[in-house]
Amino acid sequence: MKITKIETFHVKPRWLFLKISTDEGISGFGEPVVEGKSLIVEEAVKSLGEMIIGRDPRDIEFIWQLLYRGGFYRGGPILVSALSGIDQALWDIKGKYYKMPVYEMLGGKVRNKIRVYPHLDGDYPNSGNTSAEWYIKCALKRKNEGYNFVKFGLPDGPMEFIESPGQLNRIIEKFSKIREAVGNDMDLAVDCHGRMSPAMAIRFCKAIEPYNPAFIEEPILPENVDALVKVKESTHIPIATGERLYTKWGFREILEKQAAAIVQPDCCHAGGISEVKRIAGMAEASFTGVAPHNPLGPISLAACLQVDASISNFVIQEFPSMDNGWDRGVDYLDNPFIIKNGYIDVPEGFGLGIQVNEEALEEFKYDGKWESPLFFNKKDGSLSDW
Repeated sequence: MKITKIETFHVKPRWLFLKISTDEGISGFGEPVVEGKSLIVEEAVKSLGEMIIGRDPRDIEFIWQLLYRGGFYRGGPILVSALSGIDQALWDIKGKYYKMPVYEMLGGKVRNKIRVYPHLDGDYPNSGNTSAEWYIKCALKRKNEGYNFVKFGLPDGPMEFIESPGQLNRIIEKFSKIREAVGNDMDLAVDCHGRMSPAMAIRFCKAIEPYNPAFIEEPILPENVDALVKVKESTHIPIATGERLYTKWGFREILEKQAAAIVQPDCCHAGGISEVKRIAGMAEASFTGVAPHNPLGPISLAACLQVDASISNFVIQEFPSMDNGWDRGVDYLDNPFIIKNGYIDVPEGFGLGIQVNEEALEEFKYDGKWESPLFFNKKDGSLSDW
């Protein structure tokens, strides 16, 4: 079997899908994308794709090493995201060829269903209401849908290096109101998006501790692991990080220094199914849980589920839960994922377990231009961290 063609498709709302075809009529799909940079990733996919035309798609490990090590410059979000989508598609092809799910080739499943958590509506900048009342409405809606775990963004705007007690109290009060509304049987996780300085993150964690968040994600930016260790050691709340880390080498220091209780590799950014499985193995050795990051589309979700099914230190799977159902494959898949009481059954189909509706790729295509929101300090106009 030989790879004959590689195609990319920009589809709404901000996704890039990939199709790899072979001379035996078997094709596989992947999702190689960096949010807001899909046009650049597309060019990287084309460049890397030239290296594998004519190769056997079943040689996944060889191809992974070739694409990662075959150039002088390695790593980074663009190249590794391109590699990630290719890796997903190769596993899809191999599973279809051998007529088995990817998780069977990864050693078999260790669970029958995958716990997932949605975002609360209005979670992202410029996307709508972020008041406590709106979050409460959304959280109760999710609870009625059967979810017992949700995540939302706090702080929900730019932060000073050291914020006033009043601003900190307003942020914590919002969380406390949501906690009171949903009760203690629902897990609430907080995504800080790296918006705080280490000093402010420590104050934030201490202030929110009485309300028992499930975890605090990216309290600070990921570049300084020692700073994250200080934050982690200042609180009993589990710290999660990893959506902006790439390959096993990006996670090595986090795990060696035990800077987080939960790591969040992204199957579309961290190196695909192959590398996320390896990262999970590294995390297992340090008693660290794995909760794969996924704010993207149904192919990304399908890839994550294959890993989730096969690792023992799995915690929970991120699932944006869009109202139109696109993220679970409505319109894009002939067999959209079904959520039952906050769980998705482990897929039984071959490869990634999905059938992509290729007519939808044409119907919902767009030009690939999606700009990541920007934050600015309202007091002095300076750029603020996401």
